[in-house]
Amino acid sequence: MKIIQLVGARPQFVKLAPLSKVIRTAGHEELIVHSGQHYDIQMNEVFFRDMEIPAPDYNLSVGSGSQALQTAEILSLLEPILIKQSPDLLIVYGDTNTTLAGALAAAKLQIRIAHVEACLRSFNRSMPEEINRIVTDHVSDILLAPTPMAMENAKREGLSDKCSLVGDIMVDSLLFGIGKARSQSQVLQELKISEDEKFHLLTLHRPYNVDSPQNLEHILSSLDTLGTRVVFPVHPRTRQVLQNMQRKQFSHINFVGPQAYLDFLMLMDNCSMMLSDSGGIQKEAYILQKPCVTLRPETEWVETVQSGWNMLLPTDDPAFPNAIKDFQPPSDHPDIFGKDVSHSILEVIEN
Repeated sequence: MKIIQLVGARPQFVKLAPLSKVIRTAGHEELIVHSGQHYDIQMNEVFFRDMEIPAPDYNLSVGSGSQALQTAEILSLLEPILIKQSPDLLIVYGDTNTTLAGALAAAKLQIRIAHVEACLRSFNRSMPEEINRIVTDHVSDILLAPTPMAMENAKREGLSDKCSLVGDIMVDSLLFGIGKARSQSQVLQELKISEDEKFHLLTLHRPYNVDSPQNLEHILSSLDTLGTRVVFPVHPRTRQVLQNMQRKQFSHINFVGPQAYLDFLMLMDNCSMMLSDSGGIQKEAYILQKPCVTLRPETEWVETVQSGWNMLLPTDDPAFPNAIKDFQPPSDHPDIFGKDVSHSILEVIEN
């Protein structure tokens, strides 16, 4: 079987790694197409190196742009590749513009599509990612659901017949990556973080949190009052906003550049708490047994909230940021994301 894997953003690179290994080991022909949606070197080439992913066969180099422009450019550049290669299957991941563009291009060419992380729903259609998820699921041929909740969503939308519960591929990725991070990363030494220091790790990239300098300053000023060091790897999107706002001095916010994947894993592995508006970070924190405060009003990873290990705390909530001080997860940590997920996915797409 000839399989094209389409990726373009940091979480997709990480998820591709274990599945690429099992696909090639099983003797299938694999081609990797990188849309270039994430274009910072620390969020791009470094991931392929750190996760031992084969170099992409095609790089579309689309870079930044509006939702429409980015999606349209990926569509126009990907279509001739799909026509030329005529794959048996296109695999797309998650909920990015790359995901949507790939699914649309393949569907119109009658190429079968497998969607990894299918049928997640935040039920907030103001988020572009939610639209990407819904459209991708409905045009895909194989839906690979990470959790029972995703299976319930599939049933609600009449998608059960093409949906399989396989678990979450991030489990495989993290197990591989965390071992390498612990043996190779020097980020704690570089940032002068001692072994017993308690610090929070912050990521922000949602437009409603970072596009407004006023909102961003409110978030950072509020977190600064907690009195705990907050390590903040600045996303390229956020970096531009910071450059355009009058930076006040923060006592406890430690601004750092985008981190190589293994370094970021090392920071996650050693932080006392994750603070993030990301979808994937909530799940990664859960797998690594780190309490997570999600700076959003909703989540697609409902199970992490139900478990008590993830707390939703939008930054306009009167409880922000003080609720962070009082957040304590329970001692129980149920396994909700499965094991050996890559082989489960391979079994589904082969049958």
